[in-house]
Amino acid sequence: MKRKLTMASATARHILVPTEAQCSELKQQIVDGADFAELAKSHSQCPSGRQGGDLGRFGPGQMVPEFDKVVFSAPVNEVQGPVKTQFGYHLLEVTSRED
Repeated sequence: MKRKLTMASATARHILVPTEAQCSELKQQIVDGADFAELAKSHSQCPSGRQGGDLGRFGPGQMVPEFDKVVFSAPVNEVQGPVKTQFGYHLLEVTSRED
């Protein structure tokens, strides 16, 4: 009998900005009630910003290590960050995860 290997996967959205200060400022705006997707559309330097920061579904190893670490450990539907990567500073929100 073959065992089906299940691989963890997640969906997430993010906002990418050049500075930690801007990242922290946007996080505070979200805490204060601003809409994540709207902030992504107006501030994110990633092409995903046009979709409100939506990155779709992906598995471990498909994103940079700093990203993976947060996406596969952080609570779902809680904004994380600033997370520094080679691209800049991210706010990350895991929208779903299957382990």
